[in-house]
Amino acid sequence: QVQLVESGGGLVQAGGSLRLSCTTSTRIFSGNVMGWYRQAPGKQRELVAYITGGSSTNYADSVKGRFTISRDNAKNTVYLQMNSLKPEDTAVYYCRAHRGDYWGQGTQVTVSS
Repeated sequence: QVQLVESGGGLVQAGGSLRLSCTTSTRIFSGNVMGWYRQAPGKQRELVAYITGGSSTNYADSVKGRFTISRDNAKNTVYLQMNSLKPEDTAVYYCRAHRGDYWGQGTQVTVSS
């Protein structure tokens, strides 16, 4: 049973933008640290950003200043706004609820040069 549902991936040209969304239940979302991870072909999965229940945020150095993570507690949804995308951002992006270690199924982001 899928606990987290991601959407918003796709194909975009370098320099473009995409917004990813991840929705889950109140039971999982409330007060939980929510994170976005990504895995490129042949590479390990890596943390992109996370946001705490109090909306403190943390970013990987590679996306600082380009990506913004946010959450809407009324909608049980976490977002990842991705701007100034680069070909090296190409990956499958996963949403994770840290407490309970729940993962989404992933959404593909492809950035063409």
